[in-house]
Amino acid sequence: MDFSLRDFQPEDFESLWHIDQQCFSPGISYSHRELQAYVRRPGSFTLVAESALPHRSPQDHGFAGPLGFIVAEATRRGVGHIITIDVLPQARRAGLGSLLLAAAEARLQSAKCKAVILEVAVNNSAALAFYKRHRYDVMRTIPHYYSDGVDALLLGKPLA
Repeated sequence: MDFSLRDFQPEDFESLWHIDQQCFSPGISYSHRELQAYVRRPGSFTLVAESALPHRSPQDHGFAGPLGFIVAEATRRGVGHIITIDVLPQARRAGLGSLLLAAAEARLQSAKCKAVILEVAVNNSAALAFYKRHRYDVMRTIPHYYSDGVDALLLGKPLA
């Protein structure tokens, strides 16, 4: 499947929030207010991924609208932060997450970031394997990071 990336538009918000709700369990998924705050945060950007193929009809099993997104920010300290990366379950394992991550890392690098960090739940084995493939290393554990009490691992990677 071919994908295209574009910058977030305000009319995308509801679709992105629904994707986040499908990707993460309650206590880890964002509320409307939280996701809006991250998308609007100074220094942040949101990239939206869509199918590059036109959607013809509901019967053709194509996808219409956003398939995934990433929210990231460049801090004043020269460190990028991946706030969230979300890909619809039916669009996973096709390279979309890797495409979003690479595009965000490139944009962070353009913003003069020397490294990038992110948090991931200690029990999210699929995400941990994904980030390991992309050369992220565990920096430390953050106890009770998520509102449901789950710990997070802080992962990081230098940006060349």
